[in-house]
Order: sequence, then C-alpha cells, then structure tokens
Amino acid sequence: MACFLVSAAEAVVVTAAAQIMKNSEMKADSQKLAKKAAVETKQEKHLPWSKKLMILAQLLWGGAFLLCFEHIWHGEVVPWFPFLTAMNDPGDTAEMLHEMSTIGVTMAIIVTVTWAIMMFVADRIMERPDTKPQKAAA
Repeated sequence: MACFLVSAAEAVVVTAAAQIMKNSEMKADSQKLAKKAAVETKQEKHLPWSKKLMILAQLLWGGAFLLCFEHIWHGEVVPWFPFLTAMNDPGDTAEMLHEMSTIGVTMAIIVTVTWAIMMFVADRIMERPDTKPQKAAA
C-alpha cells in the first residue's frame, strides 16, 4: 500500500547526504590544489563517496517511483486527499503501517546491501593494477 514511502524517505536522506559530501569533496579538492607544489602524487583510482551515494539514491528513487506507479495502477494511491486509500479506514491504516515496517524496510535494506556489494566490487576492480599486454616492437 505505501511501502514505496520507506524507499523514498531513504532516498531523500541519501540525496541530501550526497550533496553535502559533494560540497565537502569539492572544498577538499580545492584545498589540495592550493597546497600542491612541485611534488607529483600518484593518481588515486576510486569513486568519490558523493558519486557512490548518488548511485544509491538513484537506485532508491527508481524503486520508489516504480512501486508508486504500481500502487497507482492498482488503485491504492489516488490523486485526491488523503492520497493513500488505506488512510480512509483505521484498520487499513494499521495494515499499511505494518506493510511499511516489514516489506518497505526489507526492500530498502536489500537495495542498500546490494549497493554496498556493488561498491565493494567496483572498488576492487578499480584498484587492480593495469594489466594491458605490452606490444612488442617489431
């Protein structure tokens, strides 16, 4: 009924955190550039946290929109107040809250864990040394 609201709420928080992280990374990068002297440092190969968080936010927003569409399709979400048909009856409201606390939270956790695994694998792939074969001079 309203399980998509859990993913949407997490997506709002993650999007805000990603924007805050992006601003702090830009500030840190500008400070690094100011302090950088003639000493060259090797290029770090990794995804910045702001980009990782935006990937999570996009996964959560996509899931929330898809679930919202599905609930609209089935008539559980309507374009008039109170928007959720389960809000009309106290018994249905209790069932909706139970669904949000079980199914909604479980879906949000699964998406977040899947994202964490994806980021772990992506970091390992990006840390690999460059293994392109060298062409022999003919």
